Amino acid sequence: MNIFRIVTIALSLACLSCTVKAGDTYQNPVIHYSLPDPTVIKASDGFFYLYATEDTHNVPIYRSKNLVNWVFAGTAFNDNTRPMDFVPNGGIWAPDINYVNGQYVLYYSKSEWGKTWECGIGVAVSSRPNGGFHDAHKLFISSEIGIENCIDPFFIQEDGHNYLFWGSFHDIYGVELTEDGLSIKEGCTPKKIAGGLIEATMIVKHDGFFYLVGSAGSCCEGAKSTYRLVVARSRNLFGPYVDRNGRSAIGDNFTTLLTKSNEVYGPGHCSEFITDDAGQTWVLYHGFQASDVEAGRVVYMDKVEWGNDGWPTISDGHPSVESPAPLFGPAAGLQESKLDNSFIFMPTEDRNMLRVEADNDFPFTWQLLSMSGVTMGKGQASRTAIIDTSMVAHGPYLVQLKGKNGVRTEKLLKL
Repeated sequence: MNIFRIVTIALSLACLSCTVKAGDTYQNPVIHYSLPDPTVIKASDGFFYLYATEDTHNVPIYRSKNLVNWVFAGTAFNDNTRPMDFVPNGGIWAPDINYVNGQYVLYYSKSEWGKTWECGIGVAVSSRPNGGFHDAHKLFISSEIGIENCIDPFFIQEDGHNYLFWGSFHDIYGVELTEDGLSIKEGCTPKKIAGGLIEATMIVKHDGFFYLVGSAGSCCEGAKSTYRLVVARSRNLFGPYVDRNGRSAIGDNFTTLLTKSNEVYGPGHCSEFITDDAGQTWVLYHGFQASDVEAGRVVYMDKVEWGNDGWPTISDGHPSVESPAPLFGPAAGLQESKLDNSFIFMPTEDRNMLRVEADNDFPFTWQLLSMSGVTMGKGQASRTAIIDTSMVAHGPYLVQLKGKNGVRTEKLLKL
């Protein structure tokens, strides 16, 4: 067992340094593990972090430099920090990760299958993108606000304001949040923006339009799944949204964006759209691999093209098998950086202790700095550093790491 763990960790760390060159291709799926309902963020360390519905207990997190090669990076919660203030026996579904006011903010659903009035949406925070989420609390549950099946949250900022959208086959709603994004703004009430055809709301702004992407059909029946991505658009965040023919999304009219193929059943519940260094747009989503349905809802990725009419398209309307890879850094014509992104920040049970892992045995130095650059602590380590942050007051601070490959500065927030 110990040998297996060591080998697995070594292989994972090796994958962190995998590079994708211009002209390289990738094959779908990009992650062969069941990770339904993916959400992705690019963190300040230059890496992408993917979160998913907890087929892996306590919400799995994966990490990638190029959107193609992914490694397991931890879980959002542990058994002590796991949200229990509502739907205590429910699963944590459809997370949505964001960076708001200096901290990582994770919205999530708590639900039991079929209990559409007892489910709800909560929020938690962390100073790191790869775990350590805490202060989890309920935003609302369906029975409290009179909206059935309140799951699948999606956060968006527009004109300096924070908004949350949600819903699953019982209409899609949105509401304004407070400045910190941790509660509903006083005096604001939910507004309906789409009908009951879809769930898994994702909204992206492009060339003056807001595009509402959702998933219609059955998500979880393997080869019988009818899940598919659909889209509508509006000039305003709260609508009215219409399909390509100008028909209302409140009336359940959407344009199909992505549907099944011979290789993939039930593609849907997509991530945020992601832009690579060459300006190309990408999206990740889950689906069942026809050759291995029992593996569950694994992760696929495809390029999004924007037409002359502004509407997005994905591949030929079906998941791709092999495609040109996203371009980052030198592959996109950018100069190689001296930034060292080999370090991983890991959560600990003690909030005053910060754990830093390197992917090699070369010594590195660390410094704790105030936002004005004043040194509050420093030290040296190899492979692992346990840094005492008790001297740091509440608020933002910097951790600077210097290793064989360069320098890394990470902005963290102590609550």
